[in-house]
Amino acid sequence: MNAMRPEKTETTETETADSNLAAVTEVEAGIRDFVRNDIAYLRRPAAATTTDSPPLDPSAEATVTNVNSLIQRVAGTSLAEIENLISELESLRDLLHAEGQRVQREISGYAQLSQAAMKSTRMIADNVAQWKRAADGLRNS
Repeated sequence: MNAMRPEKTETTETETADSNLAAVTEVEAGIRDFVRNDIAYLRRPAAATTTDSPPLDPSAEATVTNVNSLIQRVAGTSLAEIENLISELESLRDLLHAEGQRVQREISGYAQLSQAAMKSTRMIADNVAQWKRAADGLRNS
């Protein structure tokens, strides 16, 4: 008998949770439908209203106009900031490109200088070796 009780309580808890979840889902669906129906007229563009549909009342039109102007102001500011950011990034890209070219020129200059230094060092070493041989030849004679 003890084995039956835990199974029944688990089943009862699961059924309760399922019924609660179903109730919450139904309430959310009802709220969604209400909101959709309540503000559906706000989503219609002003040009789409025809003689068949009833015109919006002045307060609703004012609300729509205010919301549209607010969205345009917010979007305008955001777009201006994005444009500024794009121009700054482009100038930064140009600067980095110019700096990259300058660094390449500097590296090329250092490479040429290094090669010239190596040639000079070889010439000096060869001359010193020749002088040493000549000095050794004079000592032996």
